[in-house]
Formats: sequence, C-alpha cells, structure tokens
Amino acid sequence: MQRPQHEDFSLKETKPHLGGGKATGDKLTSTYDLVEQMQYLYVRVVKARDLPAKDLTGSCDPYVEVKLGNYKGTTRHFEKKSNPEWLQIFAFSKDRIQASVLEATVKDKDVVKDDFMGRVLFDLNEVPKRVPPDSPLAAQWYRLEDRNGNKLKGELMLAVWWGTQADEAFPEAWHSDAATVGGADSLSSIRSKVYLSPKLWYLRVNVIEAQDLIPTDKTRFPDVFVKAQLGNQALRTRSSMSKSINPMWNEDLMFVAAEPFEEPLILSVEDRVAPNKDEVLGRCAIPLQYVDRRLDHKPLHTKWYTLEKHVIITEGDKKKEVKFSSRIHMRICLEGGYHVLDESTHYSSDLRPTAKQLWKSSIGVLEVGILNAQGLLLMKTKDGRATTDAYCVAKYGQKWVRTRTIIDSAAPKWNEQYTWEVFDPCTVVTIGVFDNCHLHGGDKATGARDSRIGKVRIRLSTLETDRVYTHSYPLLVLHPTGVKKMGEIHLAVRFTCSSLLNMMNMYSQPLLPKMHYVNPLTVSQLDSLRHQATQIVSMRLSRAEPPLRKEVVEYMLDVGSHMWSMRRSKANFFRIMAVFGGLIAVGKWFDQICHWKNPITTVLIHILFLILVLYPELILPTIFLYLFLIGVWYYRWRPRHPPHMDTRLSCADNAHPDELDEEFDTFPTSRPADIVRMRYDRLRSIAGRIQTVVGDLATQGERLQSLLSWRDPRATALFVIFCLVAAIVLYVTPFQVVALLTGFYVLRHPRFRYKLPSVPINFFRRLPARTDCML
Repeated sequence: MQRPQHEDFSLKETKPHLGGGKATGDKLTSTYDLVEQMQYLYVRVVKARDLPAKDLTGSCDPYVEVKLGNYKGTTRHFEKKSNPEWLQIFAFSKDRIQASVLEATVKDKDVVKDDFMGRVLFDLNEVPKRVPPDSPLAAQWYRLEDRNGNKLKGELMLAVWWGTQADEAFPEAWHSDAATVGGADSLSSIRSKVYLSPKLWYLRVNVIEAQDLIPTDKTRFPDVFVKAQLGNQALRTRSSMSKSINPMWNEDLMFVAAEPFEEPLILSVEDRVAPNKDEVLGRCAIPLQYVDRRLDHKPLHTKWYTLEKHVIITEGDKKKEVKFSSRIHMRICLEGGYHVLDESTHYSSDLRPTAKQLWKSSIGVLEVGILNAQGLLLMKTKDGRATTDAYCVAKYGQKWVRTRTIIDSAAPKWNEQYTWEVFDPCTVVTIGVFDNCHLHGGDKATGARDSRIGKVRIRLSTLETDRVYTHSYPLLVLHPTGVKKMGEIHLAVRFTCSSLLNMMNMYSQPLLPKMHYVNPLTVSQLDSLRHQATQIVSMRLSRAEPPLRKEVVEYMLDVGSHMWSMRRSKANFFRIMAVFGGLIAVGKWFDQICHWKNPITTVLIHILFLILVLYPELILPTIFLYLFLIGVWYYRWRPRHPPHMDTRLSCADNAHPDELDEEFDTFPTSRPADIVRMRYDRLRSIAGRIQTVVGDLATQGERLQSLLSWRDPRATALFVIFCLVAAIVLYVTPFQVVALLTGFYVLRHPRFRYKLPSVPINFFRRLPARTDCML
C-alpha cells in the first residue's frame, strides 16, 4: 500500500542553525553562511629529521601514526630514509572526539612488528583556533619522546589547530569518519571535488561534391556516398543522384566534438558495389584543431581536401603500390553560436552558446548549502551488515560538485557549500544523492555501480532573490515495485541577483542562442546530438581523478527519459486536461449563464455585454484589468516553498505493477514473448483510440475545407448564397446591431430553446469528408 502524499512525500521547511553571519571585528561575512559549522581538529604532518637508524644498514623506514582516542590515521612510509617528508593532513571531527590528548607517533615499518621511534603529545585544551581568512598556521619542530616522557633523538615537524569545514585543508585531509577506508584509490574516491564539463561544440560537415573518383569496376556507374566518423559517432550521406566519377551531395552532417580535440574527423568516399559490400574510393583525416570556428550564420569558405587510396597493381611478376589522389569539396566548421544540449530541455541548467565571445554578463549568484540527509535506506551489505556510504552530486551549468563520502551512516552530515554564476533565471539546479560502491578496492573485480538514492530539482525562477530557503526534500525513486522514499536531504539555497534590470530583461530574450532560430536543427538531429553529448560528458568525467562515474552522470542528465512509459503518458494526458480544465470550467459557467441557472447573474452578463458592444474600446482594457485583479488577488496565496517531486502528478502513487515493469524493461526488450505480446496488444488498443480521435479531428477539418470545394455541389451552393446574403446584410447593418442580436440570441431564455441541434450544426455535420476514400 502506497503512503499518502501529504504524510511522507511532502516538502518540509526547516530552521537549522546556519553558521556564518558577521564575524567579530572587521572580518567579512563568512563564505560558509548556508551550512552548519562543523569543528575539526587538524593535524598537518610535514616532515622529520635526524631519526635514529634501527637496522644494520644505518637507515629506517619511517611513517607517522596520528592517534586520537579510538581513531587512528597513518602516513605513507618511506624506505631507508632518516629525513622523510610527508605533507599529509588529518582531520578529526570534534563531535566524535573521546580523548583529551593527541598522540603523533613515529614508527619504523617492519615485516613482523613496527618499531616505536618516538612520539609527540598535545593537550587539546592548548590547541589554538584558526578561522579563515587567517593565514595557515606555521608548522613547528617537536622533539620526540619515549613512552616515559624522556627526550629521544629526532624531531617531527607538525601543525595542530582547531578549524571548520571552511579551512583550506579540509578537502584534501584524511577524515576520521573514513578511518575504515584503506588504500590511496579508495581515499581519493571519498573526497569532495569540483568537476567541469568539457567544452562541447557542434561540428558541421557540409559535403558538397567529389572529383576524379576512380572506381575499381569501370563497367558500371558508381553508387557513391560519403561516410564520416568522429570517435564513436558515424554518419553517412545519401547516395549521390549523379552516377558519375564527379558526384554531388550538398548535404550537412552534424557531430558533437569536445575540447581538447583528441580524435580527427575521418571521411571516406565509398561505392556501394553490392547490397552488403562497400568499396572505399578514398579517405582523409582532418584534425579538428585546424577547423574554422563560426560564431554566426554567415557561410565560411569551402575547401578541397585530398582523398588518398593505396592500390597494389600487378605488372607482370612485379607488384607496385600506386597512390591515387581524388578530391572532395567540403565546408567544415565548429559552430560556436549554438548551445550544445546535453540535458533535457525541460531541466536545462545552462543555455549559453559555446563561444565565450557570445556570453552575456552574469545576472547573479546561486549558493547551495548541502547540509545533511535523514533516514537514508541501507543500500548494500558489508561484512554481514547493511550500510550506506552516501555522497551528493550537484550540477548547474558546466560545473559539477561532489561532496565527500560519509562512511556507514544513514544520517550523513556534509555541511558543504558551493556557488555558481547565474546567466539565466529560467534554469534548473539538480542535486543527487548516491551510495558509493567503490570503496575497499572491490569494484574492479565485481564491476560495481554507484546506487542512486534520489535527486532534487530546483528551478531558479521559482525562488525569491536574496532569500535563504531551508527545506528538507524527500528523495523519491521509482522502482519496479512502485515509488519509494529513500530518505530526505536537507538543503539551504539562496539566489542573489546582482542586477534586477538585467534579470527582468532576460525574460524578453530568446531562451536559446540566436543560431537555434536563424539556422535551426531538426528534432531528430537534436535528439541524436544530445545522446552523443551525454556520452561524451559521461566519458570525460569518468576519466577524472577521482572519477565521476557514468551511471551518476547519466542519472543527473536524465538519460533515457525519452523512452516509452505508460505511467508518464498518463501523467502528460492529465497535465493537458488540467491545462484545459480552466477553459472547460469557463464553458460550463457560460452554459449555465445561457440556460439562466442564476437569473441575476445572467441579467448582469446581459448588461455587461450591452456596455461592451456599445463601447467596444473598453473590451481590451476590461480584459487586462480583470487579469491584473486576478493576479493581485492570488498574490496572497503565492507559493512560499520551491516545487518538488510530486508523485500524484507523476501518476507514480497508483501505477500498475505491469506498467512499471514495462518502464524498467531494457531496449530492446528482455521480457518473455507472452508478456511482450500482451503489452503490444495493449499498446495497439491505446493507439487505436488515439487513431480514432485524430481521424475525427481530420474529419472536422476536411468538412471546413469542403465548404468551398464543390465536393457536395448543393452544400457549397447553399453556403455561397448564404455568404452573399450575409455580406449584403452586414454591409447595410451596423456592426453593433449585429453583435447585440447575436449575443442576445446566444443568451436567450430556455423557453425559446430547442433540444434539437441548431441549423448551422446540422448543415456542418452533413458536409462530406475524405473518410469515404480511406481503405
């Protein structure tokens, strides 16, 4: 049984104790004012000197163990080095400290048992506090002591201080929360990072013609086409209509390219010699670094490119390689005036063109504080018990951010704050929560994937400027068993506007760059190019260190949201009905007026109609004044919270299990034949109803066209005579009289109405349509 929307899936406003505000003295406002301050004890282990030798070789293999209560962190060890340099930082959360003394011990790595070389103790009550923007605390030399407090040979350089997550050392520090994580790779995969999407370009290849092609078979006319490949993207032109050695195409091929350009554009001219056999007549490779870049719709100069083909020719007993050089005429350019769509157009976070020269100035700043999560479901089993290692990913524009991973916690606290420049208010920021399944080095063998816990979308245009929104958002994920609440994420969001005039002006500007309207791409091209763009972005980000993995990027970019879903189709149908619900309500109200259900209201409508007909200049002012008053009236009930995922609107709270199973099916399908047959029959029945509706709409349109087509000579003659009489009557009769008579006739009393259809409706329904010609 699904849980009620108002109980579990609602948005909750919170009032956290956000750190920051104005600091004492002349310090500036804290940059971490949208998160709760978290206190950490930082230990920077710099280096050691004069360490005593512990073996016959006169050297040692030192490392430092930093211990605070039950938490223990170690540096890497150096082999045979008495003056090592580590430069490592350790951070211990104050909330989990259970000791009053910090111990930094130098040990000698050994196969059997590590040898004690000395230690340094710190009383936590004596540790200083540091608040950015103070300069980093200088490290000092400390003499090593034995366990009895006696001085030993050797010194250790350390710096110890109290700080917050705003400290510069925080991102790269080893955290006590991750004490159970071992290995350099695992440690790097839990740290917070900022990523940038690669700069994407549309590559336009205009294939014009080719010359001097040399087909192998000269007894037939060549069937020539051009095949172009860029990385994993491959496109081909149609076969040339001119069956000759100088074919022409004049066809555009569109690709997505990412900086830095790693792969060349490879073009080959091929001849279809058999149904499944193509012969390469020439090939060329074009590095994208040397391709022209275009910022507007003005055509660039065309170029001739040499096509190379190496052929082995036998002359008697000798073989020699002959190199033919044909040519191909093309116009190739990188389009900087388009925005490369890598997100769904409904959730776009960036709408700027590729070329930076065309960017406009920013209109504000978006700040997001990722505070914590509550009630996360346990996603996996580790060492015989269920656990969750959660982290967040936020995307806006080209900037992706990833918080650190909180190990083994269903209520993780991140308290990390990030900022983005805003260039358009009608954009969306997306925050997703994931379970890290790549710890302890087990992913290489098992091919583990980070599990999705849920995501939140916030449209900036729905936010008031300079207001801090603190809400707990439900994390909802659709499973084959139905919608499930995976927990809640606590966010603080603020949209600051730098220029109100510029932001208001944005509402009058086109949503996409000018090139999308001057030289538009087709819908099929945009779909294909978006798929290629998401593949490139996910591949590039998965190559970062630590990687932002493919499954995470695809979930954030809504890859696969275009696939067929019965649930989503129902939701869109109900959305359309809700849009037309207002018009339907007005129609019902007007029908009540016409049938005098409330005589007083009908008389008032008669008076208003009479005034508007006698004074037509009041019609438009009255309409706009009415809309103004409605807007002012609804201001009292304006939304005070950002929108969030709505299970009822999505038809997820009452979706049939088979519909959900179909939605999660692979493409192509992997279900048994009988289930596929049942779904196909269901789809046919739905399509049949849609087909009937579309046919009815076509019938009405064809009846309108038949009024003057003389398909029905008697009906057209009647209509033509009526038009002549109507023209004469309307010419000699004032328009206001005609409008009054028409209005009073429509609003006439039910006593003067008949239940039979009116004469115009009867006449229209008798007009012919082309349904008789359908097979």
